[in-house]
Amino acid sequence: MKDIHSYWAYLVLAILIFAVFNAITGIIKKRTFTDKDLRIGLFTLIVSHIQLLIGLGWYFMSPWFKALKADAGAVMGDKAARLLAVEHPLMMIIAIVFITIGWSKHKKQTEDAAKFKTFAIFYGIALLLILSRIPWSNWL
Repeated sequence: MKDIHSYWAYLVLAILIFAVFNAITGIIKKRTFTDKDLRIGLFTLIVSHIQLLIGLGWYFMSPWFKALKADAGAVMGDKAARLLAVEHPLMMIIAIVFITIGWSKHKKQTEDAAKFKTFAIFYGIALLLILSRIPWSNWL
């Protein structure tokens, strides 16, 4: 399960970067929001939610969750353990909430620039949150 979560993360990161880049270029070039742009946003939403489900499945089987249940104080005192047991899961959930909000808000926009701007802001925040709490030493 851990391997699936790790490999799927590459896909999530790639499509999220692509979605943010697409939204920013859509704003800069004043493009029309097309079905392709809609599908990029939707695919990002779907892939990130699948990653959330995989991650939650792995989390509740992980040694970090077991350590947190056994001795939360020790986990919170250890920077590496705290990252894996608390910070990474919470930040990823918050990031996926931002992606979901961005998807929902873009549907209410009527102007193309506003749709791109919504994706750029919400998906961009999610990207920053994800990048801030990836356990790089375990991942690379």
